[in-house]
This record gives sequence, C-alpha cells and structure tokens, in this order.
Amino acid sequence: MEIRRLHDILAEQLQNPRPDAIAGKQKGQWRTYSTQEVAQLADTVSRAFLKLGLKKGDRIALVANNRPEWNFIDLGAIQIGLIVVPMYANSIAKDYEYILQHSESRILFCAGGDIWQKVKSILPQCPSLEKVYVFDPEADLTSWEEFLKLGKEDTTDLTPYKAAVQSDDWATFLYTSGTTGTPKGVILTHHNIVSNVLTVRSLNLIPRSPEGERLRALSFLPLNHSFERMVFYTYLAMGIGVYYAESLDTIGENLKEVKPHVFTSVPRLLEKVYERIMATARTLTGVKRTLFFWALGLVENYEPERAAAYPLGYRLQLSLARALVFKKWKEALGGNVELIVTGAAALPRHLARIFWGAGIPIMEGYGLTETSPVIAVNTFDAFRVGSVGRPIPGVEVRIEPLEGYTEGEGEIVIRGPNVMVGYYKNPEATAEVLKDGWFYTGDVGKLDKDGFLYITDRKKELFKTAGGKYIAPQPIESALKSSMYIEQAMVVGEFRKFPAALIVPSFPAVEKWAAEKGLSFSSREELVHHPEVIALIQAEVDRINQQFSQFERVKKFILLPKEWTIEGGELTPTLKLKRRVILQQYQEAIDALYAEAEAQPAK
Repeated sequence: MEIRRLHDILAEQLQNPRPDAIAGKQKGQWRTYSTQEVAQLADTVSRAFLKLGLKKGDRIALVANNRPEWNFIDLGAIQIGLIVVPMYANSIAKDYEYILQHSESRILFCAGGDIWQKVKSILPQCPSLEKVYVFDPEADLTSWEEFLKLGKEDTTDLTPYKAAVQSDDWATFLYTSGTTGTPKGVILTHHNIVSNVLTVRSLNLIPRSPEGERLRALSFLPLNHSFERMVFYTYLAMGIGVYYAESLDTIGENLKEVKPHVFTSVPRLLEKVYERIMATARTLTGVKRTLFFWALGLVENYEPERAAAYPLGYRLQLSLARALVFKKWKEALGGNVELIVTGAAALPRHLARIFWGAGIPIMEGYGLTETSPVIAVNTFDAFRVGSVGRPIPGVEVRIEPLEGYTEGEGEIVIRGPNVMVGYYKNPEATAEVLKDGWFYTGDVGKLDKDGFLYITDRKKELFKTAGGKYIAPQPIESALKSSMYIEQAMVVGEFRKFPAALIVPSFPAVEKWAAEKGLSFSSREELVHHPEVIALIQAEVDRINQQFSQFERVKKFILLPKEWTIEGGELTPTLKLKRRVILQQYQEAIDALYAEAEAQPAK
C-alpha cells in the first residue's frame, strides 16, 4: 500500500504483524503489545478524543518518559488529524507553561510523580487546557484508564476521519530546546516525517532480520525529540519490535534483557560506556591486562572504510581480539547488537574507530528538528569516520561561504521534502531560516570530494579573539570531554587574547584518582582547588591541545565544583549548553582569570 500519512505506516504493518510491536516494563515485567493491539488501542484513543469533542487541527500535549502509552496517544491523535505537542519530561515548569499556552493545547497527558507536580504548578496559567489525564496513579486525578474507557464505549466509524487527513496536514509541533532564547514550535507535516522514514528505510542502514529472527530495538532517547520519534516510525515501518528502557539508569540491565539488534544513542552515553570499560581495564593484572591492551592497540586506529584491504595477518589478529576481548563488550550490550546510530553531537573519531574495530558498527548521522530530522547519515554502503555521511536521497545540501572559515567551509543550507513548514506563530523567525525554499541550518560544515558531509561548528557559537582569530568552540569542547577526568567544558574568549575554558571534572573519576593518591578533601569545592587536581586537569588539557592550532589551544581554565544541569538553567532539555546563561553566571570568575593572566609578566 502507498504510505502518505503517518498512520498509513501502521496500516501497512497490519499486513505482516508481530507479537511484540511495542513493549514496556510494568511492575518489573515486560508487557508486549502486538501490532493488532497497537492498532486497536490507537483507534480507542481516536474515539475517546472524538467523544471529548476534539476536531481536526486541535492540539493535544504529552509529557512523559518513553512508554507504550506515548505511542498509542500519538497514533490515535494523528490518524484523525489532531496535532501532537510533546514536551521533554526533564523540562522545567515554566517551559511547560510556555508551550501549553503558545500551542493552545486542549488536552494534556502526563506521567505522575515529579512531572505531575510541575504540571500542577502551572495549570492556572494555561486557560486553553480543558483536561489533564495522568498515566500513573495519583489521588483525585483522572487516569489514562478513564480516558480509554471513553473510547471503548464508543463505536464511531473512524474511516472517514482517517481518510480526511492529508499528507500536507500538520502532524506535530516540536518545540526546540531554546539555547539562545524562547523555544520555537517547529511545524512538521505528515509528509515531512513520512519522507524521512521511507528514505531511511530504503537505505542500507538498519540491518535486516537474521534468518528465523525478527529484529528488536531498545529505545531510551526521548520520544518527543524528532530523532527518536522518526526512528520509532522507521522501526514500525520495518517491522522491528520497539522495547522501552525503564530509565537511563537501567539501560545496562535492559540491554541484557531485550538483547536488541539496534539502538540509537548520543555520543556522550557511548563515551561513558567506554570510560567504564577503560576504568575496569585499568584494574586488570597479568595476562588479562596484557590481552586487553593488545586488543585495544589493534583497533585504536582502525579504518572501517578499508576493512577488506587490511593484510591477512592483521585480520586474523582482529578476529582473535574480537573473540577473546571484544565479545564481552558486545555481551554487555545484549549480545546481538549489529548497529548503533548516533546523532545530536559530534562522535569522537577515536571512539568510532574503536567500536568499529570491536565489531560494533556506529553510524553517525546529522539532522535538526526542522528537518524531520535526518539530513545525512552514514550507511553500510557509504561511510566515513568523522563525517555524518552523505545527504540522504531527495535532500540537497549546499555550503554557504562564511567569514572566518576556510575555503569550502560554511553554513549548511538544505532543501528537501523533510523541511518544516515554519515556526508556529513566529513568521519573523521562520523568515530568518527559510529563504527561497532553502533552510539555513545555522550549522557550519563542508562537503568532501566524495559528497560526505562534515560538521565543524555552530555558526552562532563562533567567536573572534582580540587578535582577530576565529575560534570554533565545539570541536575543542568535544576533545576536552574525551578525557575520562572531564565531564563538561565550555570554551570562552570572545575579544580576549586567548581561549580559556570552564571545566567541570568527572567527579567519580577524579575522586577515585584522588583517593588512590591519598589526597584529603572535605568537599568538591576543596577538591577542585587542590594543586594536584589542577595539575591532573592541566596535563589532560595540554595533551588535548596538541590536536589544535596554536591560536585554538586552551591557555587557562577554571575548575568548577558542580555540574551544569537543566534545573540550574545551564543546559537545555537535550543537554546542550546555554552559553549565554553560563557566561553570565561565571562572568566575574572569567574576568578575574583574564585579568590575572594579563598581570603576569610575559615569558
């Protein structure tokens, strides 16, 4: 059948159903839903909405961690033309208030506990909101089960409602996380997302089912993010069972239970996995230690692009290393992983090479909420470590030259069926990024001679030093965070003589190191001012600086005693730095650092 709208994907899969299309954990047990059950529950949700008087174009909001009910509401809403407005579970209450007001949502579904408490605090400021349904039992609140009962008691024929939905109808408003100001509501149509899903499905990216076994995916990135939302529909379109992790804290356990063949991640999570592996490796002794570091040495500079060209002797050694050492890595990921797809931030090249060498392929891609989201992605047919792959079929990419960048480097501008309609109620912001059918991403990159795209910076984050040199902070920050002793970093130095950095240590690693050294400290404030800890971080900064030109190297840094958080206002819900906020928060310390440096006699 032809897939033009998002609910057509589910209708297609009813022709080849599976018993575990979606699964979630309830009271310690996995609860699976067959494709038929998913369709039935989506229809029940649709009928309940109609019973409540909602009509095509109305908005319903949703805030909860990943769970099957999330999909039932999403599918049930969009198939009768409602617009879904999802919100981050970890957002602060004032963001909920803004989004609910701005979108004029009529119904809200939310989780209980802390999420309900945040929602409860802002309800008086949301006059358009008519009803709130809570998934988890909360006293005196209307439950999800009561909502479903409305649909179960109804027999409305949904056929005309589903048929009335057109491919260019609005499907969702996705509010950006707002690193530079108020969140903007990205309008995506059915066609925007469907075009992305069908194109990704056609690529040699997600592995096909092995003989006699249907693929499973573990999902833990937030469903309200365009990446995981599109990925869910892609899994559905490919007949892959989607299992939702209970939380970020249980991913390790859930991987072993589900034994997924594929999952999506962000680089920082993979970095943490690697850091834990290395921390364990450092405790090994004797033959085990020798074997581990021999295997690691084999893959540190592994180039998957030329895997078949390696000499036979190397390939035999690699096979042995995978059987003796790296097999345990794969077992820790469930034992069946054939692919990890990553996006949202740059994947460190050394990490990509090591995982590929270990027999765990990581495909890096690139996209934005405004592009539904995929613009480019590596595939098994065409991949290059360090790049985000080639633009997907149907999407055009060109590079707009920018001052301060090298030849061939500039703003990434795209055109394709995945580009948003615009920002809801914000024509000025829409006009800034949509020009003559082209979307200006605000990201900086370059295309190589083979068409692979490389992301080098965010245009708005580029700054100029007092000496007139342009600094792209993101690559430096990513390199700093590759250290096992550094958790967070932000490079500063606009109109200053040199770049400096605010650094938050990885406290578990530094505290363990300090204990082994016999250093005494009573607080993290005291720890970050300890001369030996400062020397440790200085050594890491010096090592990392070797990757960069002289003018890009971090000359000074400030160690901070606490992590940046969403609640503290320093991070967006997608964990991106709110640079303006952090600069304001530490302005005095930054000024003092540069004043001290200028007061020192020249060497």
